[in-house]
Amino acid sequence: MSSNPDIETIQITKDNLEKLKFNSEGLIPVIAQDYKTGEVLMMAWMNLHSLRDTLKNGKASYWSRSRQAYWVKGESSGHFQYVKEIFYDCDGDTLLMKVDQVGAACHTNKRSCFYRKIQ
Repeated sequence: MSSNPDIETIQITKDNLEKLKFNSEGLIPVIAQDYKTGEVLMMAWMNLHSLRDTLKNGKASYWSRSRQAYWVKGESSGHFQYVKEIFYDCDGDTLLMKVDQVGAACHTNKRSCFYRKIQ
């Protein structure tokens, strides 16, 4: 639990998710951030099923738009994301997950998906 007075803690359980706004495809964007360093690791999508599983199991689960499939981060690579905290933005249409990242977050085997800089 955060001691920051600007953080509003609202109990959202796996059955009480009406505060969140999923898009027309039933998805919500999620930013995964290292809970210790604040480094942004990746952006992915969740549907209601993957969000409920994440809340239940404590491992980040997502929906792949390209494969049209549910996936647990690290299931094939061993690079799991253990969820420490989940925040949602002021509009309720984006999630921020603070995670303990095991290994690489990116499918290219880089620590973060954001390893390319525009100059």
